Amino acid sequence: MNELLPNYANDLIEAGCDEAGRGCLAGPVVAAAVILNPKKIIHGLNDSKKINESKRKFLRDKIQSNATSYAIGIVSNKEIDEINILNASFLAMHRAIEGLNLEPEHLIIDGNRFNPFKKTPHVCIIKGDSKYQSIAAASILAKTCRDEIMVNLNKEHDQYDWENNKGYPTSKHRKAISEYGITIHHRTSFNLLGHDKQLDLFE
Repeated sequence: MNELLPNYANDLIEAGCDEAGRGCLAGPVVAAAVILNPKKIIHGLNDSKKINESKRKFLRDKIQSNATSYAIGIVSNKEIDEINILNASFLAMHRAIEGLNLEPEHLIIDGNRFNPFKKTPHVCIIKGDSKYQSIAAASILAKTCRDEIMVNLNKEHDQYDWENNKGYPTSKHRKAISEYGITIHHRTSFNLLGHDKQLDLFE
């Protein structure tokens, strides 16, 4: 497998950013920002969706041990409903960047849109988590953090199968919503049932 690129902007302190959970029906959206240490190479980094859970956890530990700086940003389902998922994703990334203990001079963002963070230069890269190491690292931290949140929430709401679907719109998740209604963790601005039955949930 080809190694991902180490950076986009040479000779600058660069942070990679990515988020997890945009398409979920429940739970927060979680973002991570990572500044990698060029002297501590982490092999095997890739888009978190392309590697299995055990390898994600292994790489998470490697990232946390070897990165120059990393931080997580979380935006709740309530905030998502108030400002929409796109803005919530940007806000989660901003919170992650603000949490870094080293101020980045340049940002590389997974995707094609971003709200500028202060005056820090940035570039958006489609499928950046499959191209750049720091974005891949951010992808892994965001997903592993969010997955753990959903597994913990599942302990009180196991009928929704969040331990397995992590809040994504599976048939089992939607069937449980239809049968049991919604929880305080569901995103009420989303089409939770996938049809025109949405209004029935709030009657």
